Amino acid sequence: MVFAIVGGILVLLIIWIIASYNGFVKLKNSIEEAFSTMDVYLKKRYDLIPNLVETVKGYASHEKDTLERVIAARNAAASATTMEGRIEGENALQGVLKNLFALAEAYPDLKANTNFLELQGELRRMEEEIANARKYYNAVVKTYNTKREMFPSSIIAGLFHFDKKPLFEVGSEQERENVKVQF
Repeated sequence: MVFAIVGGILVLLIIWIIASYNGFVKLKNSIEEAFSTMDVYLKKRYDLIPNLVETVKGYASHEKDTLERVIAARNAAASATTMEGRIEGENALQGVLKNLFALAEAYPDLKANTNFLELQGELRRMEEEIANARKYYNAVVKTYNTKREMFPSSIIAGLFHFDKKPLFEVGSEQERENVKVQF
């Protein structure tokens, strides 16, 4: 009788370990899928940025520093190899893109340019898609990290090295501020 009880408890423990492990694997794969979806939108945005910069160059050639920062931030974000690096690069790129659009406010001819307006509209739509993808990614990461930290699943997370995943959030207080347009 004692062996049956111990055996039953052992079977339940094994089932719980398997179910918990599989739950972590499912969430980890959901995080990777969410990040890949966001990556597709980011790639589209990376492709738009050089066209936008070239359009602005014709109108604001003396704003070379701003344009170079946009391209440098785009290249850094695109070449990041880790989730953390991509998140950091994206936050930097987001900040310099705000400066680029603020720059456009200072040039009425540029602001009225059809090509610029189309690129700006396309980039704005892309930013909305990226924001939605980030929300989905963050929701999945939140679920994963919560499960990872809660007892008793934290035991399985520790045993099988399910590490904490980063949220996609604004990296600095400066990026949280509104862009100032000055003439």
